[in-house]
Amino acid sequence: MADLQNDIPTIEVGADDGLPDDPFPRRPVAELLAQAHELLAAHPVADGYSGLPWALRHLSWYDLELGEAAIDTDVPRMREGHVGALFWSLHLPEGSGGERAAAATLEQLDQARAVIEAHPEGLRLARTAGQVIDARNCGRIAVLLGPAHGAAVDDSLGILRILHTLGLRVLTLAGTAWAGASGLTRFGEEVVREMNRLGVIADVTGASAVTAARTLALSKTPVLCSRSAARVLRPHPANLPDDLLAALGAAKGLCMVPLTAEQTGPTVRDVADHLDHVRDVAGPECVGLSGTYDSGAVHPRDLADASRYPHLIAELLRRGWSEAELALLTWGNVQRVLRSADFTARAAQHRREASTARIGDLDAS
Repeated sequence: MADLQNDIPTIEVGADDGLPDDPFPRRPVAELLAQAHELLAAHPVADGYSGLPWALRHLSWYDLELGEAAIDTDVPRMREGHVGALFWSLHLPEGSGGERAAAATLEQLDQARAVIEAHPEGLRLARTAGQVIDARNCGRIAVLLGPAHGAAVDDSLGILRILHTLGLRVLTLAGTAWAGASGLTRFGEEVVREMNRLGVIADVTGASAVTAARTLALSKTPVLCSRSAARVLRPHPANLPDDLLAALGAAKGLCMVPLTAEQTGPTVRDVADHLDHVRDVAGPECVGLSGTYDSGAVHPRDLADASRYPHLIAELLRRGWSEAELALLTWGNVQRVLRSADFTARAAQHRREASTARIGDLDAS
C-alpha cells in the first residue's frame, strides 16, 4: 500500500481538466484512493464478467499466481484491485462455436477447472454464495463459472443439468431458437423454470426487450444483465433503455455495468456516469460491475486491468456515493443474487422433478 501511494500523483480529482461543468467537489487523489482501498478491503469486487478462460488458450505457459503480463487478469493484480470473486465467461468468440457449442463449452469448463486447480493458493472454485464467502475467508479469490451461451444447452434440459453439475452458474439466453426476437417460446419458458430449479441464473444481456421482460416476469430468482450499461447515455445495442432498467430494478435483478470504452465511454468519469444513471433508475440494490477484462474489449483510461478498481471507486466517492451504496455495488448485490438463486433451487427441488420436456414437443410448428 505504501509503495502504491508513493506513486499517486498530487493532482486533484475534479480539478480544471477540461470539464469546467463538473458539479462534483475537488478532493486530493491520494485521499480518495486511500478511502477506496479501505472500503474495498472490507467490500471487495465481485466482477461479473471475465474472458480469462479463452484468453489463456492462446498462451503456451502462464502462472496466474506469479503474474502474467500477456493478459489483463492475474492474482497479484486482482489482489491489488481488491477482486474477491469473478465470473469466468464461457462464451465462445463469434464464429468459433457453431454446431459444436455444447462440446466447446464443455471444453472450456474443463479448462477452467484445470486452471483453478493449478493455482490453489490464489483461486478457488465456488458454486454457491456460501462457498464464495468461504473462499474469501481463506484468502482465495472465488471463481464462478459462467455466463455460458444458451447454445451450449443444445436445446436439451439434460445438457443444462450436466453443465450445472460441472459448476455452471449463469446462462445467457439471447441468440437461441427459444429466446429470440419474439420472446421466450414454450420450451424457453421451461428452460427458465429448470434453471430456477437448478440455481442457474438467467442472463438477458443482448436479449430482445420482449424476451427480457418475459424472463423477468417468469423467473423466481433475480435476473442478470452481465454486461449492460445505460442506453440513454450510449446507444450500444447491449445497453438497456430506461424502461428495462426500471423493470430490472422492480424485479430485484442486477445490471452489471461493463468497463469498456465501447459501451460506457473512454474515461473513468464516463463509467461513473453510467453507474450513477443505473443506480438512479434501477436502484442501488440493482447495480454491479463487470470488468470484461481479457475479452478483447478496449477499456477506459485508468481502468486497463483488474488492478484498477480503486480508481473507479475513488471517482464514485468523489460523487457522493455512500459506503453502503458502494458495498452493494462491489459485493453485496452479487451475494444477494447468488443467495436468492441458491435458496430458490433448494426449495424448488423438493417440489418439482427434473423436467424431461423436449423442444420438439413444446415448440412444434
